[in-house]
Amino acid sequence: MMVFLVGAGPGDPGLITARGLELIRSCGVLVHDRLVCDELVSEAPADAIRIGRGQMDQDEVNRLLVLYGRRSLDVVRLKGGDPFVFGRGGEEALVLAEAGVPFEIVPGVSSLSAVPAAAGIPVTHRGVSSQVTIANGQGPVDFAALARAGGTLVFFMGLARLEEIACGLIEHGLAPEMPAALVSAGTTPEQEAVVATLATLADAAKGFPPPALIVVGGVVALSERLTSVRGTLALA
Repeated sequence: MMVFLVGAGPGDPGLITARGLELIRSCGVLVHDRLVCDELVSEAPADAIRIGRGQMDQDEVNRLLVLYGRRSLDVVRLKGGDPFVFGRGGEEALVLAEAGVPFEIVPGVSSLSAVPAAAGIPVTHRGVSSQVTIANGQGPVDFAALARAGGTLVFFMGLARLEEIACGLIEHGLAPEMPAALVSAGTTPEQEAVVATLATLADAAKGFPPPALIVVGGVVALSERLTSVRGTLALA
């Protein structure tokens, strides 16, 4: 028996790792997040127990993993992106360790790089950005530290606070003309992206649905050239 904390990738079912797909196809229990695509959930065996997280809080998920992990079943906890990048994989791993339940981490392709790439934005680029700083847009944000960081800034879960994030960065020293982008439903057929400046991004991205990633930095300016053939961006 084993609990596998598996990253499902950023949205496109084809971006899960070969190891992750193998485990889904052989599991006895599949506990999956809401944003995991139906195509991956359907890969579980017909007789597997499938549990969508739905409205369950984290404590309920933790209890489920321990409960099923103590039975003679292999459990796959399927999480969007990578389990250890804003996926609470660390919290779940600690709970399993404290309960004495064997587990394995199976990394996934993170939205950190995959979603900007799908919109033609390399998060690093020689001569433009040699570092990346990521932040949780839902939690407390140290705008002063982020404005000083340099390189590329990537915000997860920040759509609802987009205007606040932009204003906070500008207030603490980033130029209003700094290139910025928002990518919604990245890597999926529903992907929408908009490129603007830090000062205009909130207005340009109005009406975009979650999940969405915010990217700020000089690398965003490369997107128009890198997507000119595909024409996937709405430029503002």
